[in-house]
Amino acid sequence: MSKILVLTASFGEGHNAAARALVTAFDREGGSGTAVMADIFALAAPRYNELVRRSYLSLINRAPKLWIHFYRWSDRSRVVANPRFFFRELRLLRQILAREKPDAVCCTFPVATLLLEHIARTGGRKPPRYNIVTDSISIHSLWCRGTCDGWFVPNEDSAAVVLRAGLSPARVHVSGFPVPPIFAEQAGILAPPDLHSGAVPRVLHIINSGTRHAAETARRLLAEEDWEVTFAVGRNESLLRQLNALAAGRRRPATILGWTKEVPHLLMTHHVVVSKAGGATTQEAINALCPMIVSQVVPGQEEGNYELLRRHRAGTLAESPDAVIAALKLAFADRGRVLDEWRAALTPLAHPTAARDIAQHVLAASEPVPAIARA
Repeated sequence: MSKILVLTASFGEGHNAAARALVTAFDREGGSGTAVMADIFALAAPRYNELVRRSYLSLINRAPKLWIHFYRWSDRSRVVANPRFFFRELRLLRQILAREKPDAVCCTFPVATLLLEHIARTGGRKPPRYNIVTDSISIHSLWCRGTCDGWFVPNEDSAAVVLRAGLSPARVHVSGFPVPPIFAEQAGILAPPDLHSGAVPRVLHIINSGTRHAAETARRLLAEEDWEVTFAVGRNESLLRQLNALAAGRRRPATILGWTKEVPHLLMTHHVVVSKAGGATTQEAINALCPMIVSQVVPGQEEGNYELLRRHRAGTLAESPDAVIAALKLAFADRGRVLDEWRAALTPLAHPTAARDIAQHVLAASEPVPAIARA
């Protein structure tokens, strides 16, 4: 049985979401235990990693202009991924490679690939390595530095970007973003009710930490009693209590959820989602064919996610509560005519079998060549 190491990092949920989907796919394709997932940054220096992670979240939420300056500097600089700064991670990664002896490594965070390259150059193990690009269009140069046996990108628009950066076309695969298997298995089964038959519109509002105007947007959505609304507020207990109080006695159903694993199911059963343009959320909405009203864009890595939707006319940007309500009314007008257009535009962008396709490719490339073939 092949052994695949999946490396991730907790700097944005997209990296972890892609890694989890890949582990599931590898285990389904190769048998239970085929894949091992590791966040070497959290494991090697947990306190330091948590400090950096919290600083990152604080920066993107409270000082986005400062963040974009850092993001653009890091895109040009060669200092950011210098192996000298990752001596703990390198030591741990060498240990993991020696223990697991993986037949291939898949990286959903680009710095991990560069550390693997450093280990290979300095006499360590050098299994085939693959970058699973979790950004769209606004792709950080770290993804394209160093060498890989393959790059898996989420869409043709992103493939064009990495090819312009100099990657070999033979090693760039438009696979889609790895998402949970529910999107492929329940396609055509789970769906929102038909607006053309007079169904009530369903709105999903996903509230992430640092989302601007979240509470006011939620209050405005609850005031629109012609819609069914569902809120996923994460671990924000205060907002959860506020919204439950506001929803009491509402004519149409309102569901207020805290942290939940049911986001894929919710996306597939709602007509539209209001959310910031996070990598995992955007890609899961695409694969659910759930048009997205983008309420916030983090400069840098999220700009490309919204640009993908804008370029394909598959959603809209609404950065204030008034704009969100106006966009929803436009979408639902004339029994959802605009919504139908957005949904149709999402269809060619969806790759619900991406995780399985990547797993099959990597496993096939990792199989040992039979002796008769070598002869």
